[in-house]
Amino acid sequence: MARHQGPVLVDTMVILECWRVNAWKVLSGGYAVETVEDCVIETQTGFQRRREEQRVDQAALTGSLRAVHKVGRAELAGVLVRDPLAANLDHGERSLWAHAIARPDAWVLCGPDKASMRFGVRLGLRSRLVALEGLLSDAGHRSGSPLRENYTSKWLDRTLAEMIMTEGARRK
Repeated sequence: MARHQGPVLVDTMVILECWRVNAWKVLSGGYAVETVEDCVIETQTGFQRRREEQRVDQAALTGSLRAVHKVGRAELAGVLVRDPLAANLDHGERSLWAHAIARPDAWVLCGPDKASMRFGVRLGLRSRLVALEGLLSDAGHRSGSPLRENYTSKWLDRTLAEMIMTEGARRK
């Protein structure tokens, strides 16, 4: 698969994992990484309870992002209308999806939350869901710290295949 050239939308969990394995600079330097304000805020929630490597410097984060998007009430309501499953997403993920589905460009979304992934599958956007491992590999990142399993390409492929089967069975 060719390296993605458009915007890469990331959720809070991806930001935290990149900080944990010291890969944020590679990701944000290799791609046009964007997120929403709610995800930036979530990176600061519980800051004092995180280990040092997971503490995200908000100024460094926002300075390294191509964009941080504000999502209004109308966009949030719109995502709930598209599929009631959006109510099961945490606030940052719901905001990220509200922003994503309103975009006309060729974005991809990186976020390992199963409810978020199921939402993408139900909207027919499976091909826009990407694994952090693949993005980092394509950007040339070689880390001594392995990613957690749910950030790997193998996990993403397996989980999406299961979801596609489950969602297909529900629609029949």
